Amino acid sequence: MTSILFEPFFQRAMLAGLAVALVSGPVGSFIVWRRMAYFGESLAHSGLLGVGLGLLFSFNITLGAVVTAIVFALLLLALRRQQGLATDTLLGILSYTSLALGLIVVGLATGAASDHMDILFGDVLTVSTHDVWAVWIGAGVVLASLAFLWRDLIASSVHEELARAEGVKVERVELGFILLIAVMTAIAMKIVGLLLITALMVIPAAAARRLAKTPESMAFIAAAIAGLSVIAGLLASAFIGGASGPCVVLAASCFFALTLAVPQAS
Repeated sequence: MTSILFEPFFQRAMLAGLAVALVSGPVGSFIVWRRMAYFGESLAHSGLLGVGLGLLFSFNITLGAVVTAIVFALLLLALRRQQGLATDTLLGILSYTSLALGLIVVGLATGAASDHMDILFGDVLTVSTHDVWAVWIGAGVVLASLAFLWRDLIASSVHEELARAEGVKVERVELGFILLIAVMTAIAMKIVGLLLITALMVIPAAAARRLAKTPESMAFIAAAIAGLSVIAGLLASAFIGGASGPCVVLAASCFFALTLAVPQAS
């Protein structure tokens, strides 16, 4: 067990995982505040279609996941303006349609969709040095963009109409945040997997909400809990030989359970 900690593949996974945690805390905090957990899950499902197209046409699968997630988000925003269908209904239709298409396209590209289960649930063995650099660069871009949008996101999350009255371009801010979720989904793909990335964003943020008194402290605590979840999850994954994603999410759930014993911050 001790020797595996010094293996290059494990160290790469840990470095990439901590970058993902650094971003998932703040982004997840806004997902919790804005009640967008189902949206985040749907966006992650759409990423599988991009992965499948990347495999089928031989281009970067991370780029494919980002592009399809962005197209999914824009399509949802356009359809949401139509009358007759609730947002959660639209999310369900688009989410499972893109997930089904993704599984089919991955199967066409590889001969069997099960050949790429690591994309769905994460796998530390697939993290390369290039992936580590890509994840840290992507994390830096997301954090810088989030810092730029921070005040407007806070304003529109607290009271959308009041934010409009104060001159905040709510639709533009919402679109920017959706794009950040799309990038976050892509960079976390190999660590947590597309089906579980939303859990890493939501569970630490939900735990931090019980402990924090300000939005900034919640984002910081959520990032810390996500980081601890990544460390504990990857260690558990190495010990039992399981997929990294489920282990990381289970660790996050354990930390959330611990916060239930702590009085909620007022």
